[in-house]
Amino acid sequence: MADETARYQKAAQDALEQLDWCIGYLHGIHKTKISAQLAKNRAHIKRDLMKDDAEPIPSEVTAES
Repeated sequence: MADETARYQKAAQDALEQLDWCIGYLHGIHKTKISAQLAKNRAHIKRDLMKDDAEPIPSEVTAES
């Protein structure tokens, strides 16, 4: 059971890394409303579902969002 839990945690972390990339890309092409909403969703997932610190990503802390 512990191996299965670790596998799911790894998959979730990998998915969040892909989401981070997407947020950064969208922010870079000036789709700031979309990137800001995805960043909020990411923070919710990290904080409320994974019980982890939701550190800000660059597109969350810029003046453009």
